Amino acid sequence: MEQLSAMDASFAYMEKSTTPMHIGGLGIYDPSTAPGGAVGFKDILKYLEGRLDGARIFRQKMVRVPLDLDHPYWVEDENFDLEYHVRHIALPQPGDWRQLCILASRIYARPLDMDRPLWEYTVIEGLDNVEGVPKGSFALVQKTHHAAIDGKSGMELAMALHDLDAKLKPRKFDRDWQPEKTPNPLALLAKAQVNNIVNPVRGLRNLQNLLPMPKRVFDMRKQFTQRDDAKGNAPKTRFNKKLSAHRVFDGREFALTDIKKIRTKFPGATVNDVMLAVVGGSLHKYLKAKKDLPEKTLKIGAPVSVRDENDKDSAGNQVTMMTVGGGTHLASAAERLEFVMRETQRSKAMTEAIGAKTLMEISGAMPAGLTAAGTKMMAGLADRFNPAVNTVLTNVPGPMYKMYLAGAEMVKSFGMGILAEGQGIFHVVTSYNGDVILTFLGDRDIVPDPEFYAQCIQKSFDDLMKAVPTKKAKKPAAKKNKADKKPATKRKARIAPSAATAGRMRNKATAK
Repeated sequence: MEQLSAMDASFAYMEKSTTPMHIGGLGIYDPSTAPGGAVGFKDILKYLEGRLDGARIFRQKMVRVPLDLDHPYWVEDENFDLEYHVRHIALPQPGDWRQLCILASRIYARPLDMDRPLWEYTVIEGLDNVEGVPKGSFALVQKTHHAAIDGKSGMELAMALHDLDAKLKPRKFDRDWQPEKTPNPLALLAKAQVNNIVNPVRGLRNLQNLLPMPKRVFDMRKQFTQRDDAKGNAPKTRFNKKLSAHRVFDGREFALTDIKKIRTKFPGATVNDVMLAVVGGSLHKYLKAKKDLPEKTLKIGAPVSVRDENDKDSAGNQVTMMTVGGGTHLASAAERLEFVMRETQRSKAMTEAIGAKTLMEISGAMPAGLTAAGTKMMAGLADRFNPAVNTVLTNVPGPMYKMYLAGAEMVKSFGMGILAEGQGIFHVVTSYNGDVILTFLGDRDIVPDPEFYAQCIQKSFDDLMKAVPTKKAKKPAAKKNKADKKPATKRKARIAPSAATAGRMRNKATAK
């Protein structure tokens, strides 16, 4: 039996029918690579059964303390039933991408059963007309509660589920599962009394780690001055309303080589910077088309892992959040990326100055009952105030090589995020086998036209491919090499070739 941290428990406290707190993904697989050239549902069940020891969350259920007077516990479920967690369904004809997105979003919108291990997989067959996908492929919609994993530990879970070839060799894991009885509620209440005394004392001991923080923040602000148009709180938009129980989902794929071309033109830009600018551009285009574009920049939350070597094998959440201006008030793709690059540098420095891991540890010092009540209250009032951020973009790098499930090659991989009250759209960046994939999850009432928003993403990326750095952005480079101004001017004149088709849904591995 293991107790959840304050951060993990907060996702359980926020769980509602309109805001299920799970994260997941959509993978598409080609069964022709499996032994015999086919994969049945029973084959998938047998395969998953051999992977259950790969992650503790598969057979652990959450047990709540009465009245949430203490944080919940993970308990090994003595009544674990694999077939409850793995479902099977098929698309009707013609079995295209739009149908898959609709069905996947409906499945994803349903909350998990909080009395069982908090995960669910749905196998979807009938993908006969999805562009870039071999006929006869199947999809797998994965849902795992955010209380159990964050993006990074979720990727490690995905690696435990998949093989590096189609040979179906048995895998051995260190975990030796043993079922546990559900603890008595009175025993949990007794533990709560002790924890509500011990945790605040532990938190006070960690406060000494915050003593250097004010000076670090002061030094950081002197070094990274914020642009005037980046200052201020996030404006309230059509995305920041009370949520319904319905979801939409879509996305676009981009070649990593094209993103590298953008980074070459804008020295110092990271993949995360580029994708933040793409999201900023898509928000700009969508809101402008709705005649609802604020004059102030929208703010994008960017989760950052604070895991170290000691935490690399642990599940749960080890993250903090950067706040970055998305440059949505700028019409130029080049100016937007340069704006984002400066914002991420400042926000990263601020995160390091504050000491995010220490803050995360101190947050657990508050009595659990107050944490639960405060989390529920804030979730209920979130849509009444200006949001802390307008949307979230989480970047979870995946493997750049092929992976297999039950012998079937994964041909496409898409992330699916999480919507909190007052935040009606969420973006996920993943990568797989040479591609970088940007997907979004939205509230159906807030984003009723997901195909159009996906087109905005594509157009935003195409604009960045054609973008030329501004003169202002070139000045730092000129200072470093004043004696060589003419070559710098020539470099500025060269524009990377456009690649408008780079983001279309495709599978380079199959095309080869």
